[in-house]
Amino acid sequence: MLENTDLGKLIVRLTLGGLLLFHGIAKLLNGIGFIEAQLASHNLPAILAYGVYIGEVVAPLMVILGYQTRIGALIIVFNMLVAIVLVHSHQLLSLAGNGGWALELQGFFLFTSLAVVFMGPGKYKLKN
Repeated sequence: MLENTDLGKLIVRLTLGGLLLFHGIAKLLNGIGFIEAQLASHNLPAILAYGVYIGEVVAPLMVILGYQTRIGALIIVFNMLVAIVLVHSHQLLSLAGNGGWALELQGFFLFTSLAVVFMGPGKYKLKN
């Protein structure tokens, strides 16, 4: 029988990794031109945009599979901090049209990945 804490950790890992992976797949299919432009506007090298593939494809897969989960979650934390600074900093104190925080999605990814860093993968994981 599954222990409640291990089941909860598995659900959090699958939710975090699965939802973020969709963003990575979209970038694989549509490119990273937007991110390159954001980096250039901050006088940063556009080549850094390729790091999004690590943060939105590789790291979510690590979290989903439970392989080096804490490292994968830490990569997601870094990825989300960069995204907030580069693209969303003007929305930090804003509300969306529906009344929620304008950065709900980014906040979800950031704080859930931070929780996974501290919780670890639980019992159901690949050996690491």
